[in-house]
Amino acid sequence: MKRAAYLLLALLPLHAAAWEQPVSGYAYLPEQVQAMQDDPIENPGMFAVDEGRALFNTPGYNGKSCASCHGTDGMKLEPQSLARYPVYSAARKGPLTLQQRINDCRENRLDEFPLPYDDADLVRLETFVRHRARGAKVNVDVSGPLRPWYEAGKVLYHTRIGQLDMACTHCHDRYVDLRLRDQVLNQGHSNAFPAHRLLSGDISSLHGKFRDCYATLRALPFEVGSDEFISLEVYLNARGNGLAIETPGIRR
Repeated sequence: MKRAAYLLLALLPLHAAAWEQPVSGYAYLPEQVQAMQDDPIENPGMFAVDEGRALFNTPGYNGKSCASCHGTDGMKLEPQSLARYPVYSAARKGPLTLQQRINDCRENRLDEFPLPYDDADLVRLETFVRHRARGAKVNVDVSGPLRPWYEAGKVLYHTRIGQLDMACTHCHDRYVDLRLRDQVLNQGHSNAFPAHRLLSGDISSLHGKFRDCYATLRALPFEVGSDEFISLEVYLNARGNGLAIETPGIRR
């Protein structure tokens, strides 16, 4: 039945070729879930923020912590700077995601071993840091050297995958506002991530969400932190430029 529902979507007439005005997935949530996301006491994603805050303030191997540079609880972090990620890194000759930036700081400033991409502690650190930018408008610059990764992500976004032979664009561009079982399809923006997932009951990175989408379409996913998923992150974040960061948002 689930496969039949997706095949039915694939056969429906095009609902829209593209969306000129980005609308956050928040607008598609039931009112009670919106209220849960808005309330810092009721939002379950705040547990990950608190855990990330503790890690942020904990000294590393050399006695320094993230707070040594960025202030206790990240008070010196600049929301507008955080809203620019992923950014272009001349050292990497490519994109630098917020997770990679945090990991670089741990390795080079705290003398800690780098954590694997999407490690639970790294996701919680990312959640805390991006929460410091909550309300800031996403502002990823793809007009310069980051453009090739944006274009690569755009191609991947529009590429049919898996046994269901569907692409991201089917759900999040063409059939937005249509109902798939118990949910209304939204535009698939990334401004809420890391987000608390109602299906798993835990915090999820953006790359974790990618893997879930690939599994839904019965496709073999790329590795978290792969060039493919990082390109897709660049594209999605830039596609949502102007939306307010909601981390930790609540999504299915």
